[in-house]
Amino acid sequence: MKYRISVDTGGTFTDVVVTDEGGQFTVGKALTDKKRAFSSIAAGLEVACEELKISVAELLASTSVFIYGTTRATNGIVERKIARTAFLSTEGFPDTLLLKEGGKAETHNLRMEYPDPYIPRSLTFEIPERISAEGTIEHPLDEQAVRRLLTEFKTKKIEAIAVCLLWSIANPVHEKRIGELIEEFLPGVPYTLSSEINPILREYRRASSTAIDASLKPLMQEYLLTLEKDLRNAGYENDILVSTSFGGVMHLSDVVLKPIFLVKSGPAMAPIAGLAYVAAEELAEDVIVCDAGGTTFDVSLVRDGQVEFTRDTWLGPQWTGDNLGMASVAVHSIGAGGGSIAWVDTGGLLQVGPRSAGSEPGPACYGLGGLEPTVTDAAVALGYIDPKHFLGGRMHLDESAARKAIKPLAVVLNESIEHTAFAIIAVANENMIQAIKELTVNEGINPADSTLVAGGGAGGLGIAPIAAELGCRNVLIPRTAGALSASGMQFSDIITETGASKITVTDAFDFDGVNAALSTINKQLDQFASNLMSRGISEIKKRYFVEARYRFQVWELEVEIETGVFNGPEDVDALVQAFHNMHERVFAITDIGQAVECLNWRGRLIADVKAPSLEPPRSDTENRATADRIRKAYFGKEPIDTSIYLGSDLNIGVSIDGPAIIEEPTSTLVVNPGANVKVSSGGRYILTPSEHGLV
Repeated sequence: MKYRISVDTGGTFTDVVVTDEGGQFTVGKALTDKKRAFSSIAAGLEVACEELKISVAELLASTSVFIYGTTRATNGIVERKIARTAFLSTEGFPDTLLLKEGGKAETHNLRMEYPDPYIPRSLTFEIPERISAEGTIEHPLDEQAVRRLLTEFKTKKIEAIAVCLLWSIANPVHEKRIGELIEEFLPGVPYTLSSEINPILREYRRASSTAIDASLKPLMQEYLLTLEKDLRNAGYENDILVSTSFGGVMHLSDVVLKPIFLVKSGPAMAPIAGLAYVAAEELAEDVIVCDAGGTTFDVSLVRDGQVEFTRDTWLGPQWTGDNLGMASVAVHSIGAGGGSIAWVDTGGLLQVGPRSAGSEPGPACYGLGGLEPTVTDAAVALGYIDPKHFLGGRMHLDESAARKAIKPLAVVLNESIEHTAFAIIAVANENMIQAIKELTVNEGINPADSTLVAGGGAGGLGIAPIAAELGCRNVLIPRTAGALSASGMQFSDIITETGASKITVTDAFDFDGVNAALSTINKQLDQFASNLMSRGISEIKKRYFVEARYRFQVWELEVEIETGVFNGPEDVDALVQAFHNMHERVFAITDIGQAVECLNWRGRLIADVKAPSLEPPRSDTENRATADRIRKAYFGKEPIDTSIYLGSDLNIGVSIDGPAIIEEPTSTLVVNPGANVKVSSGGRYILTPSEHGLV
């Protein structure tokens, strides 16, 4: 039998999903080993293999494709655990990364200082050269100056180089020459050219993409190549794919060359899974996907059956963080997960997150040395998680350690341990509600009109009151909720993207210039496609986009265009209409008759990798639910008897009224009083929340 394996390495757990030819999903979960990726993967595979009743070696030998996602690149950026990188800019323009886009959250706070640039000014170097906006050479590249600089880099212990010269998108000749000199003087030192990684007009975003990509190369190349070596040594022989920020996958050898695609690679897969599950249940195609892991709570959207993308991804606070500068699945992340630490601020208010206990030492109940109270500890103290049945009984939790960690907070708040634990869950839920509202209500979307998908190991703990507060009537919880992102990888296509800049206005459209830019894009996509076809992947399609705006607007909207070539005025008219429609959707207004200014053009290649069918439904021979046991749990001030069900015992059509708790091997679903959950025909849980909100 042939298998497919997908793995998502998070900050706390590593999730493993194995699918067979019949569409059966098997999930394994293990604590993340931050020193070596394969250690966690092997532990997760062992869990899956116990259920499959085969050895890890047999599984790998029978696996046709291995798909991997990780938060390591994102964490490296946020924590600044990156290579010592030099940033080369045109002489007179050294502050691009410092000034960013000139914005700040507190507009009138004059005491706010600029945050440190992604690459320190001490490692920013000015290159004598100048290209004009038309692509003409105003000042030739001073090659002697570049040679002297590269020679100095040997003593400065530079590990990577980012090159972003002014107007290199109009003429990349100087950047390409610097690349040649780097290879000559510093062979083996990785570098990134802005004209290749992200050829767009926005200077800061192009510079930021270049700096991020270069800084990740030493870290992620070693990480991924070591993983590949470990997999080969373990007996795996076929393709290794890596999930990307596009919500698709790429071959490992391609991602190694552009590790910026790994940023948010794990969270980008959750909406792919959510879309697949919702489509299978024939629910509303507007979907809010929630993925609550050990470290973060990630929210993403699917609208009209399409995953939402953004070109405005900030790692850290908007304006003062670091902008990815490239397209990615629109994911809003906050520090609210099972490992989020609860604390009391100077004003005496209870806070949860963003700091996390991670996997080392983890929540106090893990018994690995953690001393601070977390959301998971609160769930244990409230009776939501049975210490003897966590992860299907493979990991026993220490309830006394959880209560001991919560006690200092309870003393400060002058409450009991249970009431403090309930408050921790309530605050965490409120944080998650606000994160959902930021991505929906703030964008004019009513969450009550959407299907809510709950995923992640901690996703089921508070989803019922969260859905009630948002007014969502349909909540879908897959059986594989504990490994939602890893499940999404099973449904993802191979996706890559490239772009080119060409400014034109629709009332004076430059057909030759735009078609030349699109031709360049097509050549790059065709080259990538030929590599895929040599690997036996033939079902390939392309999509094209333009970043456009009304004349005199500051920011652009991304609009999909119908074709990769403009043959006449009718194609321009179609572009204008598409832009009007997008502007109406985003801003609820259009300016009919106004010309549209087009700046950056994009092409996206999508290749079908034959995703498996969804897992088969469970047996429906008996529509009766029998509780495995009864346990006291808190849903208010006093504990109440709560029925505990094993997910494996629940057949199609079963309906359960809260209070109840359903235990799956990798997640726990808490059904609050007044809520109801049914097992769908596909074997997934459909929850209808109580109408009483968070109470």
